[in-house]
Amino acid sequence: MMRQFELVERVKSYDPDADEDMLNRAYVYAMRMHGSQKRASGDPYFSHPIEVAGILTGYKLDTASIVTALLHDIVEDTHASLDDVRKLFGEEVARLVDGVTKLARIQIQNIETKQAENFRKFVLAMSEDIRVLLVKLADRLHNMRTLHFIKDPAKRRTIAMETMEIYAPLAERIGMQEVKTELEDLAFSELHGEARTSIMTRLKFLELHGGDLVVKIMDELDQNIRKAGVLGYISGREKTPYSIWRKMQVKDVSFEQLADIMAFRVMVDTVEDCYRVLGIIHSAYPMVPGKFKDYLSTPKRNGYRSIHTTIIGPQRHRIEIQIRTHQMHEIAELGVAAHWRYKTADLFAEGARAVEGRQYSWLRELLDILEHAQNPQEFLEHTKLEMFHDQVFCFTPKGDLIALPRGASLVDFAYAVHTEVGNTCVGAKVNGRIVPLRTRLENGDQVEIVTSSAQKPAPEWEGFVVTGKARAHIRRRFRTEARTEYVKLGREILEKTFAKEGYELTEKGLSAAADKLDADTNEDLIARVGEGRLVGREVLIAVYPGARTAGDDKVVNLNQARLRHSAEASEAIPIKGLTAGMAMHLSDCCHPLPGDRIVGIATEGKGVEVHTIDCEQLEAFTDTPDRWLDLAWDLDRAKEAHVGRINLVVENAQGALGALATVIARNSGNITNLKFTKRSAEFFEIAVDIEVLGVKHLTNIIAALRATPAINSVERARG
Repeated sequence: MMRQFELVERVKSYDPDADEDMLNRAYVYAMRMHGSQKRASGDPYFSHPIEVAGILTGYKLDTASIVTALLHDIVEDTHASLDDVRKLFGEEVARLVDGVTKLARIQIQNIETKQAENFRKFVLAMSEDIRVLLVKLADRLHNMRTLHFIKDPAKRRTIAMETMEIYAPLAERIGMQEVKTELEDLAFSELHGEARTSIMTRLKFLELHGGDLVVKIMDELDQNIRKAGVLGYISGREKTPYSIWRKMQVKDVSFEQLADIMAFRVMVDTVEDCYRVLGIIHSAYPMVPGKFKDYLSTPKRNGYRSIHTTIIGPQRHRIEIQIRTHQMHEIAELGVAAHWRYKTADLFAEGARAVEGRQYSWLRELLDILEHAQNPQEFLEHTKLEMFHDQVFCFTPKGDLIALPRGASLVDFAYAVHTEVGNTCVGAKVNGRIVPLRTRLENGDQVEIVTSSAQKPAPEWEGFVVTGKARAHIRRRFRTEARTEYVKLGREILEKTFAKEGYELTEKGLSAAADKLDADTNEDLIARVGEGRLVGREVLIAVYPGARTAGDDKVVNLNQARLRHSAEASEAIPIKGLTAGMAMHLSDCCHPLPGDRIVGIATEGKGVEVHTIDCEQLEAFTDTPDRWLDLAWDLDRAKEAHVGRINLVVENAQGALGALATVIARNSGNITNLKFTKRSAEFFEIAVDIEVLGVKHLTNIIAALRATPAINSVERARG
């Protein structure tokens, strides 16, 4: 454990103006507050914050960061308060300590919710000061180095998984490659220990039998570069066990099939020398197609700049070479932490300031996701999506660079440009050619998004977007629209329910019911009815307890219900046949159409499901009469297309399917789906979904099909 004077000397060695008094006071205060607390290893607990501070001195961080490292656990694990920290060490340190302090005093039952809440608070804090993230990463790094002392395997695995999914990607995002690599390796050792041991054994075998292969390759590369008059420093290494294992998983190959397990770096003085070295290497050795990436002209979002190429190099080995300047290498390894090394040097302006806007754009996107996510778990899910992919680089028509995860669609691109562009996109051109919105983007694509003010996000978009930002906005848009429809439907249900029993629906009565049924507001109560989480009769009884005796049937008489139901019933709720997934949707079992006699079933969490009155599925709801709703089509508004299903028996003859499609098209129908349900030598049985305006329209199509010689029989599908 580092002693007090050693820590102070380390900080003073790179920052002579450091506040020595504050460092000494923080060291002593942390030791006194943690007192006799012990870690899982049996060491005094205060050894942990001291080690975290020591890690940060390696990155030459400022006094406030080092003091924060010493104090980062005292609010959570001791009786010290944030106000105490503020009084003793000032506002800046208190703000940083608060950023890394978990929500330990908030009682959250679900452990996943607690993790998500912690991460949400953490993102907010690091958006205000990136030093919060640096302290947190150092904290996690030391915890991972001592993970093996924790006896509970399940707890070790949870911590390792969180490290792999959250903290290693965060370290990569801010360019701290050293920290990212060590976190991944430590987590990999816990999660897949046998795989890591196996890879390490094979690497040692190659090292033993390959002799000085790495040295030979480095020497040959160095000779070729020096002959061309370029001075550079070359280093070589084997790739990490985790990167080898991940490549084996992605490519589904064995260790023996991997060709590029060695990587070499060439570091030179200037950007011009980088491109000169690239030309020298490509002139001397064959390049592997598709394995060249220029992150000098298009840096990564974390500010990383380098040239990557893979060649069949010296000794006929396939190797990866990274070419960068010395300062780029420093930033590549230290990332954001390199700022403190260069804060007084002109070099910093060249490397970091040029990419500062791009480097922190991902953090702004996390904040955007945070604003639009419904709950902490959803935020955590979208954040993982945002951080966990390789990238593709695309361009707007003006030449602006947009970096996206690999596999991103045009909708992801639209949301990356601007939220409103995403919400209103109707089409797109890629490299001048019109393509579907679900098209996956490739490196170098130039994309033009076409928008319309009448457009809204489509439900199917969520199925193919890959960025957290796009998914968060799409979900929020649908939550907002669904909420509006749930409230509208819920009010109609309540008005009909109250009127049927001879009562008046009032806001005062709703307020009383909201209190009894644990709803926050009247609107929340009404929305629950629309969602099917409450039935209208429950609200009626909450307002008028005496109504409990009226109409309390235990079961629905299905035959009587079918006989009495009328599409013109005055108490029926008029419907339009709303989009699936909203407040009211048409069932897939009977495909109700305008003109059918219909009934609604309030389904918990889904709103109202509309069935035809003769649907066989209604038998499953006879013991829940409160969930039955009288519905009727609003025929003045039901002018949109609805899907009706028919079952056909068609001759197995040339032109039969063509005749089927022609008849439907001539009668203004549109086939949306077709499925062969049975085949024989003479006939095919087919189920066909057709967009029609209503029952009459479908009946006309059925009549026309029955008159077609190639079609043996046609019936409307029921269930």
